[in-house]
Amino acid sequence: MAGHSKWSQIKRKKAAEDSKRGKLFGRLIREITVAAREGGGEPDGNPWLRTAIENAKAANMPKDNIEKAILRGTGELPGASFEEVTYEAYGPGGVAILVHAVTDNTNRTVAAVRHVLERYGGSMGSSGSVAWNFDRVGQLLVDANRYDEETALEAALNAGADDMESEGESYVVTTSPSEFHAVQEALRGGGIEIAEARLVMNPKTTVRVEGRDAEKLIALLEALEDQDDVQHVYSNLDIDEALLAELAGAGQ
Repeated sequence: MAGHSKWSQIKRKKAAEDSKRGKLFGRLIREITVAAREGGGEPDGNPWLRTAIENAKAANMPKDNIEKAILRGTGELPGASFEEVTYEAYGPGGVAILVHAVTDNTNRTVAAVRHVLERYGGSMGSSGSVAWNFDRVGQLLVDANRYDEETALEAALNAGADDMESEGESYVVTTSPSEFHAVQEALRGGGIEIAEARLVMNPKTTVRVEGRDAEKLIALLEALEDQDDVQHVYSNLDIDEALLAELAGAGQ
């Protein structure tokens, strides 16, 4: 279905593993560092930093880690100089892939991404070859176990959200980028706690994949996600719900 990311569904259905906590913290630290560098170290005046800090707290990151990441971003502590890069690629079955990374060495990162693509039957695309097929939207996750759907939907729409869908144990609230922070504040003001908030890339159109192509594609996307410099991976894959559930349960 256009406008919704099946890959995001798979990631959310996979239980968070303690062995990956360090990698999750690394990604969150980079988000905080970049946000502080770009908009300053005061959360009240930097909504992107405030969101990054809230995501880190939701993941139970220690306060000391958060404070150090902010200080590195503002230059008050020494540390690596990060920059954001996005790579466009194709996977098995012609599926479009966007890879967003934060890195202190772009040569290392592009080499790692290209190696994974080649290993799993994908290929690097040229600039603009894939990005046109994705829209940037705000996405807020609300715990479905804590709030009934009608209450959450009413709060989301009253807050100015564009849409809300029930997905497993979460409600996925979608906003325009311009309303992203306003909707967050309105939901909190209405007593709805947000489990995660971030800007994501949703596909305008999708490509159906089945059988071996689907298996190879999921393996490719997971391998890209496992790269140290990679923050987020987006794709326009569409697969059968039964196969989706099977692949989402693999390895648990």
